[in-house]
Amino acid sequence: MRKIILSTIGVLFIIGCVLLSKNIIANKTKPKPIVKKTIKSVFIDTVQNTEIPIVVPANGSLVAKERIELYAEVQGVLKLGKKLFKTGEVYQKGETLIQIDAGEFKANVQASKSLLYNNIAAIMPDLRLDFPEVYQKWQDYLSNFNMEKPAPALPKMDSEKENYFIVGRGIVSSYYSLKNLEQRLSKYKITAPFTGILTEALATEGSLIRSNQKLGEFINPSIYEMQVSISKSFANILKTGEKVALTNLDKTENYEGVITRINGSIDPTTQTLSVFIEVKNADLKEGIYLEALINAKKVNNAIELNRNLLLEGNEIFSVVNGKLEKIAVSPVYFSDTKVVLQNIANGTVILSSPISGAYAGMLVKPFNKTEE
Repeated sequence: MRKIILSTIGVLFIIGCVLLSKNIIANKTKPKPIVKKTIKSVFIDTVQNTEIPIVVPANGSLVAKERIELYAEVQGVLKLGKKLFKTGEVYQKGETLIQIDAGEFKANVQASKSLLYNNIAAIMPDLRLDFPEVYQKWQDYLSNFNMEKPAPALPKMDSEKENYFIVGRGIVSSYYSLKNLEQRLSKYKITAPFTGILTEALATEGSLIRSNQKLGEFINPSIYEMQVSISKSFANILKTGEKVALTNLDKTENYEGVITRINGSIDPTTQTLSVFIEVKNADLKEGIYLEALINAKKVNNAIELNRNLLLEGNEIFSVVNGKLEKIAVSPVYFSDTKVVLQNIANGTVILSSPISGAYAGMLVKPFNKTEE
């Protein structure tokens, strides 16, 4: 009985192995499924070389072109004027900015002026006797001498004897001592050299002013200047007098500036060139940050593309017979988002928008809006 059971199990095992073998062989002979090729739709453009202007972006802050720092050259108490010496005060050209009390010093000037007048008056009798030919011009000098006005220039010496006589009486030395005091007296009052506004006030009326003390800053708010740094490659192209488009950081306001100065040396650290742009506008204020677009040069037979279309090795994708191919190009200029390219034949069909996973030989077709 036992032998019959073992024989039956053996026969069943052999039959199972045969069936399994036939199943495996049948599966190997089945044909592989055909993978459907996908053709990707792409945006394309046809190359038409033109003249591309190179616009160099730069930025900087505005600084008043006409500005002066106010310093005291004398000592005294700051007097109250027609206008308070405060930030934001507007002064017309020639109007007094600062008036320092000069009462004591003015008295010294008047004393020196009186001394000169007395010295000249003392020699008049001698001039009448010894130099009658020059007496009248000295008499006219005394007649025109005004104690409330600056001393007039001494009469011209006509002879050597007259010169010795006048110098010997100490008149020339007294005159120049007086002029030195008058020059010093003029420093007690500072007038506006141009119409402008006070942007900094470091003193108040009634305070004691010391020599060499900074009192404030005064600017002309109608004309500003902006310094920008440009690559050294444009050093021989930029010219003074060229107009520059300016805009604020929010791109809401546009202005027009002019290149007025170009630095003659290149910064050895950054290899850039300093360019100064002048701009006039009543709405501008000192310290405003602006962006400038400077027309540097023009490139012939070139096109402008987005930078993300340029591949490594200076290549781009072209479309030839429904397939992508790489072509070599020559980049001329890079901006933040664009690149200017040369050495692309007219009529070449290229990608106008990048596609993910692109490779040479990839099947593509022009994008059709109806596919959306």
